[in-house]
Amino acid sequence: QPYKLKSGKGWGLRYYDENGVRRRKSPFPSKSAALEHYRNVIEPRLRGDPEPLAELTFGQFVPLYLERHAAGVRRRTIDTLRERLGHHRQLDDDEQCACATCAFGDIPLRDLERMSGEIASWQAKLPERWRHDVMQALRQTLEAAVRLGHMGGNPAKLAGRNPQPPPRPVRAYTLAELDALGAELSVRYRPLPAFAAATGLRPEEWGAAERRDVHRRERILNVRRTISSGEVVELGKTSRSRRQVPLSRRALEALDELTPRLNTPLLFPAPAGGLIDLHNFRNREWAPAVEASGVRRSARPYDLRSTFASNALAAGVSVFELARVMGTSVQMIERHYGALLDGAGADITRRIDAFDADHERDADEG
Repeated sequence: QPYKLKSGKGWGLRYYDENGVRRRKSPFPSKSAALEHYRNVIEPRLRGDPEPLAELTFGQFVPLYLERHAAGVRRRTIDTLRERLGHHRQLDDDEQCACATCAFGDIPLRDLERMSGEIASWQAKLPERWRHDVMQALRQTLEAAVRLGHMGGNPAKLAGRNPQPPPRPVRAYTLAELDALGAELSVRYRPLPAFAAATGLRPEEWGAAERRDVHRRERILNVRRTISSGEVVELGKTSRSRRQVPLSRRALEALDELTPRLNTPLLFPAPAGGLIDLHNFRNREWAPAVEASGVRRSARPYDLRSTFASNALAAGVSVFELARVMGTSVQMIERHYGALLDGAGADITRRIDAFDADHERDADEG
């Protein structure tokens, strides 16, 4: 029951709490304000409703989300999300800052929920080279806000599609280029280009590979570890992470060139025997070798993986088999190597004809 204060300056509220005890609360500027407080604060508590969530801005929610999300993912994933949500980079004069925190940091999440149009306009002005990644991080963060009850819907999804940028052209090395690169690397890394191009391992995977992972009799290599944020991380037990990679003749020849070291089990360790720093490797080993060998200046260590995929498809390996060996999805293979698949029709026809001929021959002999 609302009542007017004896001082005449405002209103008070009388009510019974959950134990039947009569309570008072004041002052309120008006009778309606007192009744609104009862409906929104006291009555829900008497019903046993959960406490309302604190009103957070987008900028306040981001560190909370990253802290909670870090419990179930690698540190590298959190670092990537943090970098994309606070995306400060050197921009051209006509480019907009790609930092979601700068654009929406001071806006309460409940207000941001109704700003899908503003988010769509902001998205359209982002530099194309990282638009997808920045928007993906924003979508993921706001989806977490919806799950946690801070928002009723995800305005970043309502802003429209977030198409991926076109994949980079496939850049595969020839055998001559692989040999030229190897010749310019220091002795400890000389077999690396041939080995990586023959196995399709990611740089963070061959950097963590050990001698015990190689099984020469079965001609396989077990991929069990990866480098993440400068540390070795054991991979999960799914077919896309832990997997077996076949060792071709060229891969075995590359392994034969390695000199085993007593102070490390790693196939490709750092000079002192520890875990290789991939950033330092690119600067101190790879870039000078690319320049000295005369191979194109845009050559990347990751292109060794593309070389494996290109050669495997050319040899008639199926997309499903290739995805399994490379630890990725069929969709990713089709997205990045679709141009190579377009030319596979002739080989498919040849294999079908050969199968039909063998089947007909067996039927005649039977």
